[in-house]
Amino acid sequence: MATEQQLSAIKGEKVLMVGAGGIGCELLKTLALSGFQDIHIIDMDTIEVSNLNRQFLFRQSHVGQSKAKVARDAVLKFRPNISITPYHANIKDPDFNVDFFKKFSVVLNGLDNLDARRHVNRLCLAAGVPLVESGTTGFLGQVTVHVKGKTECYECQPKPAPKTYPVCTITSTPSKFVHCIVWAKDLLFARLFGDKNQENDLNVRSSDASGSSEPAEDVFERKRDEDIEEYGRRVYDHVFGYNIEVALSNEDTWKKRNKPRPIYVRDVELAEVIQQNGNLDKVSVFSDPLSVSAMTTIGLKNPQDVWSLAENSRVFLEALKLFFLKREKEIGNLTFDKDDQLAVEFVTAAANIRASSFGIHLHSLFEAKGIAGNIVHAVATTNAIIAGLIVIETIKVLQDDVKNYRMTYCLEHPSRKMLLMPVEPFEPNKSCYVCSETPLTLEINTNNSKLRDFVEKIVKAKLGMNLPLIMHGSALLYEVGDDLEEDMVANYAANLDKVLAQLPSPITGGTIITVEDLQQELTCNINIKHREEFDEENEPDGMILSGWTQALAQKNDETSKENGASTSNVSQTVSLEDEEDDELQILPAFSGFAGNKRKLTDNANSSSSDLSCVGDENKDCDDSEAIVMLDGYGERKKCRVQ
Repeated sequence: MATEQQLSAIKGEKVLMVGAGGIGCELLKTLALSGFQDIHIIDMDTIEVSNLNRQFLFRQSHVGQSKAKVARDAVLKFRPNISITPYHANIKDPDFNVDFFKKFSVVLNGLDNLDARRHVNRLCLAAGVPLVESGTTGFLGQVTVHVKGKTECYECQPKPAPKTYPVCTITSTPSKFVHCIVWAKDLLFARLFGDKNQENDLNVRSSDASGSSEPAEDVFERKRDEDIEEYGRRVYDHVFGYNIEVALSNEDTWKKRNKPRPIYVRDVELAEVIQQNGNLDKVSVFSDPLSVSAMTTIGLKNPQDVWSLAENSRVFLEALKLFFLKREKEIGNLTFDKDDQLAVEFVTAAANIRASSFGIHLHSLFEAKGIAGNIVHAVATTNAIIAGLIVIETIKVLQDDVKNYRMTYCLEHPSRKMLLMPVEPFEPNKSCYVCSETPLTLEINTNNSKLRDFVEKIVKAKLGMNLPLIMHGSALLYEVGDDLEEDMVANYAANLDKVLAQLPSPITGGTIITVEDLQQELTCNINIKHREEFDEENEPDGMILSGWTQALAQKNDETSKENGASTSNVSQTVSLEDEEDDELQILPAFSGFAGNKRKLTDNANSSSSDLSCVGDENKDCDDSEAIVMLDGYGERKKCRVQ
């Protein structure tokens, strides 16, 4: 319970919570018990069974209902005299604009994805409302305070781009199990069960048509009256046998790599697995399509077992058959869902068979599901600790106690006998394009790149704008909005397909364009620098944005990429922006600025611990004084206590 002084600061203040998941449930409870009287909460999700192990305001009977509304009802049972207003909606809906944010004294984030965090950060800056940000992953967590003009904003420090791989690595030369998962999930599953009109980099040309001048027959199309088991074997032989042989025909590829092994159904001993759970007829007992299981029909029980090649092959063929026999109406509209048991089984089996072909270590269904579904298993205790820290910082913000603002990190192992490490906030970063409006520079081939490329790859993917408006001088080149007239919409659509240098107001080297987001009230100026050529492997976007805070270096053997030249949406499955699952609570990056701590005020409490990140992970670091943290994408960084 808050002190009298704190209660006086809390009384009458209106608080906005964004997110009612793992952190949100604990936060709403703690706010109510701490004396807050007027709480508004926004969450677009409904309750799933997998939420119940840590989101304690929810029960089995609540599955399928709005998280925000159920959380409100649960808290009002023990705090009936307070006001809680729920919104079952997306925080990016136009109703939640700057004027809406101005109604609140402080905004508290319990989100699980970078895109929404950036959106809320910008609205808070535009509205002049303080933001308390948070995140957890496993035993690790953090709480940060962002006040316009006093501390850095959420985007002042760099966030690593979601890890992506060149399509050639996924389709031809996988070297890690995650490559196989991406292939199975984003290519094979999508090709068999997803939108048939979406372009896909899988080879669909069969061996029978390889020497023919006739149009290639799509091997993934099931022929009329074709036996489902025969169809399954045909697909199996094509993707794991014939396509591997096609890849082997390019001898230069394998000069410095281990050659893969083509696998055909005839090569695998598909002996009957002991059926302890019955047979196919038993699948009819499942009323929920998402619970249909190939494992059950062939007698595999433990999801933590690593299946043999034969077992993976049987699961693959059985899962494919069950999709056509039990869920045929869904085929053509399916997307991968980690809560879809049959989809997870299919992707696991396909990834393992491909891994076997390329000599990569096989994984269990439990492990594969974690990779494919972006799952970092949550710890309820961490969520509770972080919720308590959010409320502490919220009270400081409401008291305008700037000197005592702290970014607090929850550690997995004690450092200097502490599991909670407080750090003074940083000052605003003068090179931040969001809160300091620093101009950016874009290197791009203005004679080849279309306005559509600029909008998709830069404005939306990198700048995170939702309703962009693009101007060159006084000429309006592109705008998004519901109130536009039809002729304007047609004009802007036509501009999208024009190269930059051929727009009505041409964009060439040396020009400056202005990009605005009307909802976020964010304006950004971009200096255009014409560049003729780009490295397709290392610069697949064909454009480079610079002038903002330098992105964190990738510490692996493959370069991080966004929007590769391929038509496929092939990205590493363990990435932030593709997933909004409650089990994945991501910490914002804590990378520091060249290792230098920047104090908020000279009068700040000097007794608090001062952290600076060590950029070089190979640098000697006394483990007794090193804090192991996670940045925004789960990479471990070591930070030394000064």
